[in-house]
Amino acid sequence: MRYLPQWLSCVLTVPAGLLFGGAGSTLAADLAPPPAPVIEAPALPSWTYRFTPYGWLTALNGTQTIRGRSVKVDASFADIVEKSDTLVALMGDFEARNGPLSLFTDVVWSKIGFDGGNIRSRTLAPGVTGTLATSLSLDIEMAIVEVGAAYEVYRTGPLAFDVLAGARYWHQSADLSLAVAGAVSTADLDVVGARAIAHSGSVDWVDPMIGGRIRYTVAPGHELLLRGDIGGFGLGSDFSWQAIGAYGFELGTYQGVTFSGVIGYRALYVDYVQGEGRQRYQFDMLQHGPVLGISARF
Repeated sequence: MRYLPQWLSCVLTVPAGLLFGGAGSTLAADLAPPPAPVIEAPALPSWTYRFTPYGWLTALNGTQTIRGRSVKVDASFADIVEKSDTLVALMGDFEARNGPLSLFTDVVWSKIGFDGGNIRSRTLAPGVTGTLATSLSLDIEMAIVEVGAAYEVYRTGPLAFDVLAGARYWHQSADLSLAVAGAVSTADLDVVGARAIAHSGSVDWVDPMIGGRIRYTVAPGHELLLRGDIGGFGLGSDFSWQAIGAYGFELGTYQGVTFSGVIGYRALYVDYVQGEGRQRYQFDMLQHGPVLGISARF
């Protein structure tokens, strides 16, 4: 038998060890299953909030009846500002949105006075005797509070459509001043000097409402909104409707709050009646005019 030189035996032995030891370990490592990928849970929608204080430059057209005495009201916003003794208003809108769901509320409080140039005597209610006195002035204090929810039911590209439902609460208190010389019966009126004043007292009611709105993103930071609703259905008022068109445009962001300007037009009509004869109160009125506001979203 031949014997290999010692140096050649070492050379042959070392590669064999590498082949079956080190290389085998490398192959086993290559065949090991890869680590499972980390799957992050999708981010849940979060609530966003928008508050919009605004001014509604309101005109009024319709009929106001207090204690059976009715007057026709026809006053533009310019007339109200120029001729009324009182013009106070506070208005604001708030909306919270989470994905397709949003909750909203809107508050309008106003105290408006009219003189004889914007109102005129109209009719007496059945059961009220005598002639109707010349109208001198009308003062209306009014609060309107809307609460409701909207849900996005359709979206395609920049266009989204929401359905909405809620309720609209009304509070009113009105005083109608008439000339005593023209009135035969003043038993239910307060007479002050040459005036007889009909007080409505506090009048409150709630209208259910349903409607829809369209939101259209014209460009980044620019949105057009159209909204319409109907309500009352004899459960509060006989009938009411509302139509709003508004355009919002971003002004900038400060400390995480995005501010936008809002311009638009709003019209709100209601026909509410309670009582008969000397107790009859009716507010059959259309309020309409431009809307200007600043929106803060956070």
